[in-house]
Parts: sequence; C-alpha cells; structure tokens
Amino acid sequence: MKIVIAPDKFKGSLTGIEFCNAVEEGVKAVLTNVEVVKLPLADGGDGTIEVVDFYLKGTFVEVIVSGPFFQPVKAHYLYSETSKVACIEMAEAAGIKLLNPEQLDCKNATTLGVGELLLDAINKGAKDIILGIGGSATNDCGIGMAKALGYRFLDKNNQEVKPIGTNLSQIKTIDASNVCGRLFDVSIDVACDVKNPLYGKNGAAHVYAKQKGATTGDIKLLDKGLRDFSKVVDAIFHIDSQSVEGAGAAGGMGIASNVFLKGILKPGIELIKNLADFDNAIEGADWIITGEGKLDNQTLSGKTVQGVLASAKAKNIKLAAFCGSNDLDEKTLDNCGIDYTDAIMQYTESIEDAMAHSYNYIKEMAIKFAKSKARLLVK
Repeated sequence: MKIVIAPDKFKGSLTGIEFCNAVEEGVKAVLTNVEVVKLPLADGGDGTIEVVDFYLKGTFVEVIVSGPFFQPVKAHYLYSETSKVACIEMAEAAGIKLLNPEQLDCKNATTLGVGELLLDAINKGAKDIILGIGGSATNDCGIGMAKALGYRFLDKNNQEVKPIGTNLSQIKTIDASNVCGRLFDVSIDVACDVKNPLYGKNGAAHVYAKQKGATTGDIKLLDKGLRDFSKVVDAIFHIDSQSVEGAGAAGGMGIASNVFLKGILKPGIELIKNLADFDNAIEGADWIITGEGKLDNQTLSGKTVQGVLASAKAKNIKLAAFCGSNDLDEKTLDNCGIDYTDAIMQYTESIEDAMAHSYNYIKEMAIKFAKSKARLLVK
C-alpha cells in the first residue's frame, strides 16, 4: 500500500517536513504494511528554500547584502555544487520579515540586496536559479535588483537615480552597457503565484502596497511611477509590460525578473513539483495526504493544495487534506475533488493551542484517517 504525503507548511507552527513526519508516525501506528513517500511542497513564498533543500541537498550560503533600506543584513540562499542549482528567496534581502510593522515603507524600500544575492550565486557558478518573489516589502519595480547586476537607471539629466519606488517616475532611460556578462548564461525560473498586472486598480501598488506601509498618497505616487516606468521599459525592450501576467507581483518584481533577468515566471508549486519529480513519484499511490494552514477559496487558486489536486486527478488518486482550519463547505470540497478533510480547529477552540501543538494534532488526525480507511488501504 502506498501513501504519499505532500503538504505545504502551516505558517508559524509546522514546516512541510514536520507535517510529513507527523502523518507518517500516525499512519504507521495503525498500518504496518504501508509504503510512505514524503514529498513536502511549497508555492514559492517564505519557507520554499527549506523544501528545495529537501530535494537538492545543497549548502546554505551566507552573504551580507543590502536590506530593504540599504542597511547591511545577513541573508542566505541555497546552492548545490553538484547540480549548479541555486534557490534564492527575495524575502531574505527585501522581505517584510526583516522589518517591524512600524518600519514598513515600501516607497523608500529597495530590492538591491536581491540582486546582490543573484550576483553571488552567479559568481559561485550557478547555472540554474530558482527565485522566489514572495513576502516582499518593496515596490521599486526591481530596479534595485537590476542595479546590483549592472543596470543603470538615469533621469532627464543623465544622472543615476536611487533605486527606490518613489523615484520610478524620474527614470527616462536605462543603461545596460555594464550588465554582468554571465547573467544571461544562467537559466532563471521565477516562482510567481499572482497574476496582477503592473499598474492600475489590480496592479502592484493598489493591491499590495498598503500592507507594506503605504498611505493612500503613497499608493497613488507608486502607481504613477509604475505607469511612467513601464513606458520606458516598453520602449527599450519592445514589450507591453502591462500585458505580462504577474508583472505586478512583489512590487513589480514580476516584470523586472522577466525583462532584466530574462526569467520565466511560473507558478511556484509547479517549480517545486518538477524539482520533486512529483508526478512520477506519486505513481501507484492509493492516497495522497496534503495540507496547509487554512483551506479556503485561495486554496483553489494556484496554491500548493490545488497543485497536488491537479496531479491526483490526473492519476485518479484519492486526496485527503489535513489543515488548521477549513472554510470550504462539503459541496465545494466534493466539486474540486478532495475526498477527505480534517482540521485541527475541530479539536480545539484555541488558536494558540492549535499552533503550539500542531504536530500532535496532525499525528492524531493521521491515526484517525488510517483507522477509517484501513479496509481500503490494506490489500
């Protein structure tokens, strides 16, 4: 009998790998004749790098880079000398996680450190880079990142502008004559799970800047900057940046990755599934057990569980979902193809208790699942 365990993390309480271990303990406490395959997943946000390491078995590299406000910060990325693959999380250098809430000010924040991480990985010899762009504190359309790699952004007086969001409207031309020569020898896949355009009511500033410390006035300023800068980008690179799906991700890092890095924007879950050789690894499974902190409508919009569900459906494998809480009704669950669900909040009324003891709850849920499905699982 074969059970695949393929979760996302439970943010703040349980990593994907810990979830796998808890479910394995629970299942094996009931079933002895069972093959358990652990395939932790992620969708490109915070924590993706630990999941990538599960498959790459690389080394974490520590670098001092520029933080969101140009201050030195310690950042890490994963590098495999064997495969020449690096995994970089934008949030390590330009993330909300580096700041206290009162420090958030995306109009004055920069992605410079992200470019410094990319440059370090390229200098190490990376041939393939996975770049996760979740959790950013920035709205500079990636000009900081690009500056670190040799691009220069010039105003009407041919002077270089400081690479922050508030200066985007000042940029009149882009000098690419000193860009790192090895940049385009590297294949860069960008984990991007949103489809927002660059500017407008659904763009980077209007949708995301408020949670990064922007006032109403800041949002108008940033949106105008993205509009103005897009005209420069479109003229120089002969594209229509507003039509690029995901251009507005991470304060414009979506379009920046595409234009300045020649990166390919892909759903994060698909990148990780490919790395895990997921569709081959689940072959012959009786059940896949997936999970995330909360099952809701966002779950069905390109997140980890949706990615697992797509693979399970394609191979006619039953899917169980363990979660912290569940906001989906039975009809929705049936329609999307989730065959079994359980939630920690069914066993406790305290979120604090749920988060503090999530490992034990998941293990008990796995025991309950195994007992209820024993006749189906044991042949």
